[in-house]
Amino acid sequence: MKLAAIIVEDEETSRQILKNYLKKYCPNVIILGEASNVDEALVLIRNNDLDLVFLDVEMPYGNAFDLLEKVGDINFETIFVTAYDHYAIDALNAHASYYLMKPISIDELIKAVDYVADIKTKENALQDEILVAKTSGVNGKITIPLQSGFEVLSTADILYCKADDNYTEIYLNNNKKKVVSKTLKYFEEALIDASFARVHKSYLVNVNEVIKYQKGKGGSVVLSNGKEVMVSASKKADLLSFFK
Repeated sequence: MKLAAIIVEDEETSRQILKNYLKKYCPNVIILGEASNVDEALVLIRNNDLDLVFLDVEMPYGNAFDLLEKVGDINFETIFVTAYDHYAIDALNAHASYYLMKPISIDELIKAVDYVADIKTKENALQDEILVAKTSGVNGKITIPLQSGFEVLSTADILYCKADDNYTEIYLNNNKKKVVSKTLKYFEEALIDASFARVHKSYLVNVNEVIKYQKGKGGSVVLSNGKEVMVSASKKADLLSFFK
């Protein structure tokens, strides 16, 4: 599985070596950013949905444990990368997934990444079970997975869902957006008993929020927030069946 990650390391050469190793031997790791100190790392962690942080222990103006303390509620896995073995106990107490010694062994790096991927795969499988149970068992509600658990949404609050590769953007009637690591097809099936229509390969709309239909080969619908969504010709009949 893909792992969204950042590298926190004050030495540029060490960052480059790790990046090169990951690109060549662990292509499932997607590096979203790099940080050379605690403050830079904190910004990256707060602005990204991360699966994994590669973390050097000693940095300017603080160390790895200072960073983890500032983060607080940690929802990612951590692989410590350091030249010092005397931090191993502290890393264990900080719930690190793996402890890599410099110079980095490629075999150990692969093992570390595989270990984290296995953890995340099991977490996702558990979340899938929760999501399926909730969508079928709670009337008018749907759960969306979070790294720390799940969030419950009222289906009536959803205006539309938009596909973004293997992710789905859920747009709510309070002008908020949720991004979920599930495909649009997944939500089409989860909302099959609610008033949602797949009007396009990229859009699933709440038909209760449709205020206008405009003719065309497929046409388009206008939602209550003013959003216009094109309707595929192949999906037109399914949409119009809601209004017969």
